[in-house]
Amino acid sequence: MRDQEAKSRPLAKRMRKAMTKAEVVLWSNLRSLNTRGYKFRRQHPIGPYVADFAHIAGKMVIEIDGSTHWTAEKIAHDRRRDAYLSSRGWTVVRFPNDDVYRDVSRVVEEIARRLTLT
Repeated sequence: MRDQEAKSRPLAKRMRKAMTKAEVVLWSNLRSLNTRGYKFRRQHPIGPYVADFAHIAGKMVIEIDGSTHWTAEKIAHDRRRDAYLSSRGWTVVRFPNDDVYRDVSRVVEEIARRLTLT
C-alpha cells in the first residue's frame, strides 16, 4: 500500500493546509475526544486516497461531504473509494457539511459512539 501512497502523501500534505471550513470545525472538536483516548489524523493517506480524518486504532475513516459530493460522478467516485477502503478493513462514516455546522457536538458524539462499537 505504501507504493500507492506515493501520490496521495504529497496531496495529503497540501490538503492539510487547505482544509474546508467544515473540516476545520470538526477537527477542532474531534480533538476533545483525545481525553477519551481517541486520536485522529487529518488528511491521512490510505493507498491512493486521502481520508478527511482517520482513527487508526479503530480503522475508521470520517468523511465530511460538501455539495460537490452530490454529483453523479462524485457519488460513483465515493462508492469506489469506500469499496477500496472497506476491502482493507476500514469503516467509512460520512457526514454532510450541514450536520457539522448545525450540531458539531452531535457529530462528535456519533463518531465516539461508533468507535465504542468497534
